[in-house]
Amino acid sequence: MGIKGDERLMRVDVRNNNVDQAIRVLKKKLQNEGLFNELRKREFHETRGEKSRRKKAAGKRRALKALEKRKREQGF
Repeated sequence: MGIKGDERLMRVDVRNNNVDQAIRVLKKKLQNEGLFNELRKREFHETRGEKSRRKKAAGKRRALKALEKRKREQGF
């Protein structure tokens, strides 16, 4: 997605003319690949400060999640 020249083919089969089901399958595949998050991220320009704040907040969330996991494993 983010790398130039990175072409991945995605195939969704339509069975029994059920286009609604095929669209749901396509959306699920796109969601799993992270396309919607990438589009949301690229919708507006993000300054260096905004980017660093976002990354710092994500790191805090990861650290808290790991801390909670360690607490659960130790029985707290």
